[in-house]
Amino acid sequence: MRRLKLLWAILCFIGTLAPAFAMLEPGKPAPGFRLQSLEGETITLEQFKGRWVVLEWVNPDCPFVQKHYGASNMQSLQQFAAAKKLVWLQINSTHPGHSEYRAPGVMKAWNTQQQAAPSHGLLDPQGIVGRAFGAKTTPQMALISPSGVLVYHGAIDSIRSANPADIPKAIPYLRQAIEESLAGKPVSTPTSVPYGCSVKYAMSQTAKTA
Repeated sequence: MRRLKLLWAILCFIGTLAPAFAMLEPGKPAPGFRLQSLEGETITLEQFKGRWVVLEWVNPDCPFVQKHYGASNMQSLQQFAAAKKLVWLQINSTHPGHSEYRAPGVMKAWNTQQQAAPSHGLLDPQGIVGRAFGAKTTPQMALISPSGVLVYHGAIDSIRSANPADIPKAIPYLRQAIEESLAGKPVSTPTSVPYGCSVKYAMSQTAKTA
């Protein structure tokens, strides 16, 4: 079983090595978007103008996502962000035709089971938002300033593994970016290479970001 999990993690990681599109770079305006939440609400990035916003790409079936949720690292970051009055938007860009797609109710139940605390869980079934940001992996993190500028984009931390034991040893890129930004300092590591499983995008796009 352990070997199968390791093989799956390796295959997921390999799938991220040759992305078909570029990751949006820090310093650029974050693309606006409109998505449905797990509760059926319409959520836009524009409605959070004036606030710091974290984006988290998620796929519950990915071993790298399981690493951070299983160790409560992601939940801890969500709680830290909430305490600092940041908005946390969890985005699942898996398309409905993929075996790892989770319907809103199922995804909501998973968040409850994990005791996750995003401000909103969002579904991006056509992958429009994920592609606009150049999201390649799950997890992948972004930090957007109150003026709508991307200030951090990349990995959650510095150790590219699916082993929870590596979390305490890693540089916590996202948390570091939040702390530095709130202190009025430039982000020391504004971008990093994301690691994890490839985002399971739909083959075509039929909608546009708003």
